[in-house]
Amino acid sequence: MAKGIGACIFGLGGTELTAEETRFFTEAQPLGFILFRRNIETPDQVKALVASLKALVGHDALVLIDQEGGRVRRLRPPHWPDYPPASRFGEVSNDPLEQREIIRLGARLMAHDLRALGINVDCAPVLDVPQAGAHDVVGDRAYAPTAQDVAVMGRACAEGLLAGGVLPVIKHIPGHGRAGADSHNDLPRVDGSLDDLMAVDFYPFQVNADMPIAMTAHVLYTAIDRRDPGTTSRKCLKLVRDVIGFDGLLVTDDLSMNALSGSLNKRAKASLRAGCDVLLHCNGEMDEMRQVLNETPKLKGEALRRAKAALTRILKTPEPLDVVEARTRFDAVLARGNIAELHRDPTEGQAAVRPVTAQGSR
Repeated sequence: MAKGIGACIFGLGGTELTAEETRFFTEAQPLGFILFRRNIETPDQVKALVASLKALVGHDALVLIDQEGGRVRRLRPPHWPDYPPASRFGEVSNDPLEQREIIRLGARLMAHDLRALGINVDCAPVLDVPQAGAHDVVGDRAYAPTAQDVAVMGRACAEGLLAGGVLPVIKHIPGHGRAGADSHNDLPRVDGSLDDLMAVDFYPFQVNADMPIAMTAHVLYTAIDRRDPGTTSRKCLKLVRDVIGFDGLLVTDDLSMNALSGSLNKRAKASLRAGCDVLLHCNGEMDEMRQVLNETPKLKGEALRRAKAALTRILKTPEPLDVVEARTRFDAVLARGNIAELHRDPTEGQAAVRPVTAQGSR
């Protein structure tokens, strides 16, 4: 990696770079970029956009996307196959080994889709454990109602992505499943005891602490810190490092979300001071990105080490995959589990799951 890499990841406004964005990203030299639906039209367009973004920086850029399946996926039919939400995989079989196999296969297929476009990071799996009475912002994005099953199923997803040459991002560390509000709109407050949090919310992240990247939760855990939410809490992020044991690259959730308060400058400074390695800003608003950039240091020390370590996890040669056979097998198992009606994907001539209504969650 080259020197002078900004400790930030930015979104952009549309399907191709503007002159202003080109100048800004060239100056900023961010560690990476993140794509949303507003950036996506066709495979050729996305591939060209990703290539143009990578050409602006003098290092191996991370290019992120939220491709979980279900309501959180940016690539959709008719150009890309669809995938069900995480919760549905428990319906395909009563056999945990078969559940794990089909989750890994689905993630391996997702990695194939992403890698073809030059995208090398998927903001998945969700390792949040849903709790009764919590907000449904996690909901069917969670694999199961128990911490043990979430840990195992989430690991299967992460392994499938890694096998396909795409880095997984475990989220939302240390756990969003107990939150009573959507952090896109409000600051969730969690009053669970530390013992309960350790036994349930934190457990899947402990099991998957060897993964290369994690995304923080904008959640206030009163048992840890009664003032600051996870992303900006030194106490919380110390727990992430010392108790959960995560030593990978720690990226904030989107700094523009309403769970955080104050200016973008203040949010960025507080996140870095708390122990985040990289700042994430998603909406592509230039004035906001400039505020974040004003507080963004160059990657150095432990943060640079973790970024380099993450990049080394990207396989140069992905695990072999017969895409037609794998997709046929994947769709057949989903059909057997009555997960979704199948239809033909006109771009690949292979079966795919019907789309689900989108929501703007990450």
